[in-house]
Amino acid sequence: MINVEQIRKDFPILDRKINGHQLVYLDNAATSQKPLSVINAISDYYKNNNANIHRGIHTLSEEATTAYEDVRDKVAAFIGAKETKSIVFTRNATEAINLVAQTWGKTNILPGDEIVISAMEHHSNLIPWQWLAQERQAKLRFIELTPDGQLDMESAKSVINDKTKLVAVTQMSNVLGTITPIAELGKLAHAHGALLLVDGAQGVPHLPTNVEEMGADFLVFSFHKLLGPTGVGILWARPELLEAMPPFLGGGDMIASVWRDRATFNELPWKFEAGTPNIADVIGAGAAIDYLMALGMDKVRAHEVELTDYALKAFQTLDDVKIFGPMDAKLRGGVISFALDHIHPHDLGQILNESGIAIRAGHHCCQPLMRDLKVWGTARASFYLYNTKAEIDLLIEALKEANKVMGHVAYR
Repeated sequence: MINVEQIRKDFPILDRKINGHQLVYLDNAATSQKPLSVINAISDYYKNNNANIHRGIHTLSEEATTAYEDVRDKVAAFIGAKETKSIVFTRNATEAINLVAQTWGKTNILPGDEIVISAMEHHSNLIPWQWLAQERQAKLRFIELTPDGQLDMESAKSVINDKTKLVAVTQMSNVLGTITPIAELGKLAHAHGALLLVDGAQGVPHLPTNVEEMGADFLVFSFHKLLGPTGVGILWARPELLEAMPPFLGGGDMIASVWRDRATFNELPWKFEAGTPNIADVIGAGAAIDYLMALGMDKVRAHEVELTDYALKAFQTLDDVKIFGPMDAKLRGGVISFALDHIHPHDLGQILNESGIAIRAGHHCCQPLMRDLKVWGTARASFYLYNTKAEIDLLIEALKEANKVMGHVAYR
């Protein structure tokens, strides 16, 4: 197991007090906190190596280029990718999905084709496909969920067929915590000649991830949920797909040769990285990978299963609580969405903040799923490697107090 007390010393923000209480940060599905090694890597770049990359022949530029490109190697190793050239830096997972939709999608999706997603997708893995389907006169189809919030494989088998060109699904739901059977879906998609895109925004930071074992054709994720800085995302794709895809944005660094009336484009992966990139934060992202790989993703996952199992049992001691998603911690990540009768999620978030406890409240960028669940929104507690059972105890006690006070007000 990981040494949580030792880990917490690496995260200076966890020493903060909010409203006179020690911070209990349970909003990791929105963004994670950053260890000192990540903060220092970004600071060190600006102090000692600040220069543009791929352009200069002076020492600072060469140092910055080496540090930047080394992160591509680390990302490939982290997700089990065979080739570094298949790693494309983007601003975030959302941009990476839009890149695929606007390049591969516009080239390969034709009228009458079908794109399959699940009923629990984040808007980031819904809107780009809505736009593409409308533009290309294609059809968007949905894999439904079981009553306990798992992906219904019978539904998947009914909607994935020979018209399907792409199956795009989350690796782990940011609302239900549900872990998707990606490898099984990949086999199903490929049996019908379709490709598989995996939205790893929630899964990659918490689960051991290997693109080859997944059978994925595309994988996207963001670093700010993975101990890294904001503004850095990853698109991984099989190299032959990237080779065939047209560029996404035009400008510097993505070109090979330019004439007044035409241009040829750079080789992979730089064909998709127009303009000066987010150099410092990519270097910080490399430090985040170093941190997680030193701990071991198997141990990170084991810690979160233990925490989630503890939390699910603790939640059941509350009166009038409803928990969304599977009740088996091994079937879900460390995300628990819940509702208390008589208390609006926003009110609950504000009440908990008075006790220094940070959770998320709202629709979590999943409005269609909220409609399926017949709620406007939920409260959500989400865990990471630095969270403890003592913090969950504080959450439960604060919820009991909120239930007592607000429930009494509601019944008057």
